[in-house]
Amino acid sequence: MGWMKDETGLDRTAANFVPLTPLSHLRRAAHVFADREALAYRGFRKTYGEYYDRCTRLASGLVKLGIAPGDVVATILPNIPAHAEAHFGVPACGAVLNTINTRLEPDTIAYILDHGGARAVLCDPQFLPSLAEAIEIMDGPAPQVIEVADDQAGVHGGGHYMEYEALLASGDPDFDWIMPDDEWESLALNYTSGTTGRPKGVVCHHRGAYLMTMGTVVSWDLPRYPRYLTIVPLFHCNNWNHTWLMPMLGGTVVCCRDITARAIYDAIADEGVTHLGAAPIVLNTIVNAKPEDRRSFDHIVDVFTAGAPPPAATLAAIEPLGFSVTQVYGLTETYGHVTECLWQKGWNDLPEDERYAIKARTGILMPMMEDITAMDGDTMTQIPMDGTAQGEIMIRGNSVMKGYLKNPEATAEAFRGGYFHSGDIAVQHPDGYLQIADRAKDIIISGGENISSVEVEGVLMRHPAVLLCAVVAKPDDKWGETPCAFVELKDGAEASESELIAFARDRLAGFKTPKTVVFQDLPKTSTGKIQKFELRQIARRL
Repeated sequence: MGWMKDETGLDRTAANFVPLTPLSHLRRAAHVFADREALAYRGFRKTYGEYYDRCTRLASGLVKLGIAPGDVVATILPNIPAHAEAHFGVPACGAVLNTINTRLEPDTIAYILDHGGARAVLCDPQFLPSLAEAIEIMDGPAPQVIEVADDQAGVHGGGHYMEYEALLASGDPDFDWIMPDDEWESLALNYTSGTTGRPKGVVCHHRGAYLMTMGTVVSWDLPRYPRYLTIVPLFHCNNWNHTWLMPMLGGTVVCCRDITARAIYDAIADEGVTHLGAAPIVLNTIVNAKPEDRRSFDHIVDVFTAGAPPPAATLAAIEPLGFSVTQVYGLTETYGHVTECLWQKGWNDLPEDERYAIKARTGILMPMMEDITAMDGDTMTQIPMDGTAQGEIMIRGNSVMKGYLKNPEATAEAFRGGYFHSGDIAVQHPDGYLQIADRAKDIIISGGENISSVEVEGVLMRHPAVLLCAVVAKPDDKWGETPCAFVELKDGAEASESELIAFARDRLAGFKTPKTVVFQDLPKTSTGKIQKFELRQIARRL
């Protein structure tokens, strides 16, 4: 190997080194799959040639609005074709895509727009009132608003803002995409659920997203020409990067605005959907569908599920209906899923209860990652793989974020010891498979969405009758978990459960609002710290 010391002339050039980016998938598909269906949404149908043209016009139109490379362009959109187009068109003009959770309240939207510095925002008419209120309370300059009408669903534009189709019409179909000079350039800005206060801005790079798309094809064993149903919100880890990967395979993205049992069954029966990703609550929706909402189909639908471990009973109920489910796990900070419960043939003959318990495991690292294991969070040493000892899930690999925007302290802490600290507590089985045991922070996961107990407590404490409160997760058959508030009232003060729930609902997104309020003295330590573990036990019995 001595000759390798002399590498004169063996440099990176435009011929042998191209920065990795998911944008390449659509540029290739525009030629290789030009006439294949790329997008399907009710009466809206576009081939890959048309998809590429629309994304190109979007990129050009944004440049004409003054969007420059490195600027942030936000979206407040459901899973409609324009949202898929934004995933390519926004970065194709060199901008950074900031997909905002459509379920957020105006105060948090205003914070995200201010913190990320969005120059423009694409917004569905349904969410314009929240956006308008957010803009009113912003500290910084307001973004340009582009209204994205959804005529297919009867959600028409109001004519008060520039319309999305007009923006596309203004674009140059010959616009030359601005591809990254460096694959470390920022591609997307996604905000966490703010489980310890204000949400943090997770910055993702082109390289990580590209490798996520490649690794997912391997782990999901995706075939050529899949038909993929967008149930995972495009604002959630960029739809787990699935929409970015579909052009690689000539697949069709079937858009789904409203996630109902009927919409899912119709898409499978009428559109021939073969793959979908979904939180366990969606699996329950499928299992518990009314007879009139069900449709028959004659193929197996492959499902990735994440957000919380699916109950074994749910897996046992859904698979006979024609669904093959794989549990995956990840975070916003890891672009979406980075572990998979890779199935071993030897498990096929186990009793049903054991098989479905294994299927609910968090799993092992996917192929684009370097190492995912459970460690002692303080000493950074591996825990015993005995299925009993607990440790924090630690993650290392290329599909880990660049860091938190404008928050170097939180970034350094998250990457301490050369791994990303997930904050999730797990046991590890002798075969290396992880299984989440608990949450390091008091996170409530309701319907796949993370809820900060601190945020909910902060709102309830603003009620004049409330002395102290603590919010914990209460198990729920439909949502997985819902917020349950334990409240101590001030001496002589009165308040009812319905009053406090209404008070919170006026100040929080609906999914964050407590569904149950219990009035009692809160258990505390000698130093006055509320003992939430006791409250969780009470909530489980309610």
